[in-house]
Amino acid sequence: MTATNHAERYSRPLVFLHWVTLVLLLAVYGFIELRELFPKGTDARELMKTIHYMLGLTVLLAVMVRLYFRVSSDTPAIQPAPHWLLHRVAQGAHMLLYALMIGMPIAGWLMLSAAGKPVPFYGLELPPLLAENKVLADSIKAIHKTVGNAGYVLIALHALAALYHHHIRRDNTLVRMLPGK
Repeated sequence: MTATNHAERYSRPLVFLHWVTLVLLLAVYGFIELRELFPKGTDARELMKTIHYMLGLTVLLAVMVRLYFRVSSDTPAIQPAPHWLLHRVAQGAHMLLYALMIGMPIAGWLMLSAAGKPVPFYGLELPPLLAENKVLADSIKAIHKTVGNAGYVLIALHALAALYHHHIRRDNTLVRMLPGK
C-alpha cells in the first residue's frame, strides 16, 4: 500500500497522519501537565500518567505508519522554491521532530522498564526493554523530561515556520499539508 502525493500537496493518508499526530502530541503533553493538578500517589495522578504513557506509544505507532507513507511517496514541491539554506534548516527541523516523536516514547518505555513498572498499552502490558535499574531509570527520566521540554519549543517553531511560509513567504508549504481537496 502506498500513498500518492499530488504535485501540489501531500496524500490524504499523510495529511491525516500529520494532524492526528499533532492531536496525539497535544494530548501527550496535556496529560503529563494535568497530572500536576493532583497530589502524588493519588489515583487521578496515576491515571494521567498512564494515559500519557499510552498516548506516547500511540504517537510512536502513528509515526511509524507515517514514515512508511512518507518514504513510499514523493514530496510535493514548495512553490516558489525556498533558498537552499532554508530548505536544509527545514530538513533538519523535521529530522529533530521525528527524533522527538520516536525517541521520546522509546525513552518512556525504557524508563518504565528500568523503574520496574508496568508499561501499559490499552489493556495490555508491554514487555520491559531493560532489567530493573533505578539509577538508570532516574537518568532516563531526567533526559526524557529535558527533551520533552525542548519538544515544546520545537513544536512551536514548526507551527511558526508554517505560518511564516504561509503569511510572509506566501509559498505553498502549509497548504500542501492542509486537509481538503
